[in-house]
Amino acid sequence: MANTFALILAIATLVTGIIWCVDKVKLAPARRARREQAQIQAGGKLDNAELSKVAKQSGWIETAVSVFPVLFVVFFVRSFIVEPFQIPSGSMMPTLLVGDFILVNKFAYGIKDPITHTTLIETGHPKRGDVVVFRFPKNPNEDYIKRAIGLPGDRITYDPLAKTLTVFPGCGDNNTCQKTLPITYSDVQPSNFVETFGGSDGDETSSNFYQRPPGDNIPGALRLAERSETLGNVTHHILLIPEAQGQTSGYYHQPGEPEATWVVPKGMYFMMGDNRDNSYDSRYWGFVPEKNLVGKAFAIWMSFEKQPGEWPTGIRFSRIGGLH
Repeated sequence: MANTFALILAIATLVTGIIWCVDKVKLAPARRARREQAQIQAGGKLDNAELSKVAKQSGWIETAVSVFPVLFVVFFVRSFIVEPFQIPSGSMMPTLLVGDFILVNKFAYGIKDPITHTTLIETGHPKRGDVVVFRFPKNPNEDYIKRAIGLPGDRITYDPLAKTLTVFPGCGDNNTCQKTLPITYSDVQPSNFVETFGGSDGDETSSNFYQRPPGDNIPGALRLAERSETLGNVTHHILLIPEAQGQTSGYYHQPGEPEATWVVPKGMYFMMGDNRDNSYDSRYWGFVPEKNLVGKAFAIWMSFEKQPGEWPTGIRFSRIGGLH
């Protein structure tokens, strides 16, 4: 859907741009010449209203000429500078909530052709802890948002029981590497979020999440736990389901590696959601190629109180601002 919209926008900008150029170079001068000739023939007695009726611009050309500057600005900004996205699921809670509208820096990881996604100018690469929007490797027409956990060459192990990460930076396939990235966790505490279960949607969970302070529960809902995770120099909060038992059978098994251990190939990244027990991420489907990167999320510009598939019930003004 995202690629389809980009293509439609590009075609609309191109078509209206061609019409705009033809009008400026050929049609507009011809209209001026005809009006000047009409004024001469009338002895200079025609007023502006009468002149406007001479060689009148076609309605569809007038519309195209008027729309082109707007389309061009939207196309340029959306393709190369910043693009808005909506958060449709709870996989990045508590960092991002359903109903958050975010801004994504499109040039953080390279200036790319908006249609073919070929990198035109390299400007940077994801860092550990970045919140990244990317095209889902299994369906490039679908945008995902996760946190960058592993960079090319990293060896990553996830303990599904303790729900902790171990990262060996730049280790590659060297099984004897010992230097680990400093990762620390705070104590697990009850969060302000509860989860109600409505079945599975195939990939991401279809559960609903509600903000409720500890002690204010919803019948049948599960209280999520929260703790901070410091990944190198980046600290963020993650959510957990305390009762969830770790299962590695559904994890992506990289050939030659033990279960729940992955070595990030060159030009690839390992992504995880902050809502660790409610995120369909690299643990299940593997790595994100660099060519699939869309940009770095950096701000929330609007936040609506809502659930997936429901109408908003309010605005969360306190969430508007920078992203961590």
